[in-house]
Amino acid sequence: MADLELMKELSRPSESKIILFTIDGLGGLPDPTTGKSELEMANLPNLDALAARGICGMVDPIGCGITPGSAPGHLALFGYDPVSCNIGRGVLEAIGIDINLKPGEVAARGNFCTLDENGKVADRRAGRISTERCAELCKILEEIPLSGVRIAVHPVREHRFVIIFHGEFLSPDVTESDPQQLGVAPLKIKPVSPKESGAVRLAEAANQFIAEARSVLYDYHPANMVLLRGFSVRPKLPIIQEIYKLKPLAIAIYPMYRGLARLAGMEVADGVTTLAEEIAVLKKNYKDYDFFFLHVKWTDSAGEDGDFARKVEVLEQIDAVLPELTALEPDVLVITGDHSTPALLKGHSWHPVPVLLWSQYCRPDAVTEFSEKAFINGGLGRFSSTEIMPLAMANALKLHKFGA
Repeated sequence: MADLELMKELSRPSESKIILFTIDGLGGLPDPTTGKSELEMANLPNLDALAARGICGMVDPIGCGITPGSAPGHLALFGYDPVSCNIGRGVLEAIGIDINLKPGEVAARGNFCTLDENGKVADRRAGRISTERCAELCKILEEIPLSGVRIAVHPVREHRFVIIFHGEFLSPDVTESDPQQLGVAPLKIKPVSPKESGAVRLAEAANQFIAEARSVLYDYHPANMVLLRGFSVRPKLPIIQEIYKLKPLAIAIYPMYRGLARLAGMEVADGVTTLAEEIAVLKKNYKDYDFFFLHVKWTDSAGEDGDFARKVEVLEQIDAVLPELTALEPDVLVITGDHSTPALLKGHSWHPVPVLLWSQYCRPDAVTEFSEKAFINGGLGRFSSTEIMPLAMANALKLHKFGA
């Protein structure tokens, strides 16, 4: 586990540049018909060539056997302890769409979902409705009156929204309504401690909102219900500028990752909606920053949808733009993911994630293929995602020697 206080002591500013290229849900599993994973099926000549020049391995975002959420997976990549620094999804979504949470406000991440005729979840994402449709439905939900608690409902992207609960002495210590599986009914929200009055009040308000939402959304199939999770208030994290003496820029499309980057102290680029635009923003701002968090989401989306072929296609699109990154000649280029999302499982998994590090000072190993099977034998071995930042800093010559 990276020691942030030690990093503060050893880090030093310099002109060298680091790119952390995060391919969301990167890891996969072999397809039963071919015996090959998404990475093995994809044609990745540029990633293969970079693997041959760099050093490779596998990382565990949280620990062996533990399936990470997106937030802890990314916090680990930035060097934070993902367990002690766990942040609720609601806060990340809210900050990602520029909502400044105030004292007394609790944010929750919402999904529009589809219930079948038996009241069970048939689709947790309501067919990924359009962002425009999401905005229309959020206006309807915001009209729901609650006793003693005010709400604001904000569209995020596609089926996602954020709900802000505002009232005196509300506590986010409540359970979630999202069962995170199909074929079961949404869960009732409960206070973690039935003796905590603030959690009791929030649970009552959230359950009232959900019941009313089911009624008003009845005729809006496939978005005929909502699921809530990630109840949270704004935390305080030590920021990357203080820890690593970096000037960081985050380039991400989806609000949650933008919110997480802001909490970590990064500046966040605006106005990007495609991979090509992300690369263009990287090039435009390259001279002004020394750390770049570049995020691609669509591999994860394809994996969650169980679409093996689409995940392969996205990987090939990423490979095609890689020469534009290497042409910038970064001092350190790290390519990895926040977690594995095998299409076979249609969700996040506990499997370790491939990681590639290239720098002038790395010791290349014998790996020549960008895949899980090849990286198992890489020179970095298997280690914690929290150690990626110290490795990147060392290879960028941004760390002082420790001790005499």
